[in-house]
Amino acid sequence: MAEPRFSMTADEDLPRTLRREKEARERAAQARDAPPQSISPPDAGYDYVEEIAYDPEGVTVTKLDISFFHLMLFFIKAAFAAIPAIIIFVAVCILIGETLQSQLPWLRQFEFELSMRPPK
Repeated sequence: MAEPRFSMTADEDLPRTLRREKEARERAAQARDAPPQSISPPDAGYDYVEEIAYDPEGVTVTKLDISFFHLMLFFIKAAFAAIPAIIIFVAVCILIGETLQSQLPWLRQFEFELSMRPPK
């Protein structure tokens, strides 16, 4: 039986993020080896990509710049999104309570005794 032969240079099989990382490393190596050139202004139609150092320990956020209006819209949307979740949570709690009361009748008697206590 013939063994399959896989090309070691077949970059089309790599996921997109790995290909981009490999291409970025190749560009960085070429930039290190190439002599310095003059940089054209940003409006010359070139795409500028800032090189970011990889830190395996993690990232520390030092500043978060969000406008008040966008933050307010986010929290309004979050409040509206929470309404169905609260309704479902209350319904589940009621169902659990009713199930427990039907399976454990002493809970109903305990509830009645609590509500019938005279005020002190």
